[in-house]
Amino acid sequence: MCHPSWGRARVAARHLSDLARLRRVRDRLDREYARPLDVEALARGADMPAGQLSRQFRLAYGKSPYAYVMARRTAGATTRWAGMPSCAVKPVTGPVRNEEAPAPEPQLA
Repeated sequence: MCHPSWGRARVAARHLSDLARLRRVRDRLDREYARPLDVEALARGADMPAGQLSRQFRLAYGKSPYAYVMARRTAGATTRWAGMPSCAVKPVTGPVRNEEAPAPEPQLA
């Protein structure tokens, strides 16, 4: 019969192994955030089913892999404007107001 602490140690070791795999997935997402997201490929690389990867990633990092990549892409996009003056950035990134929107073409009957 096994000692009860052995089972807890085995569970703890498995948990640490899963966290290490999730950290490798997160590092890969950080490196390749500009590429299309393929959760199946990430899951194969982590040797986990895709559903389990998504659930475990959400538990570990508070976001799904898709939400993590989108946040990373948004953060990467906003840093490109960091050194530019606001008068140059606003026309490119600002919203289009109704009066600035192009007028529709008149319909000829």
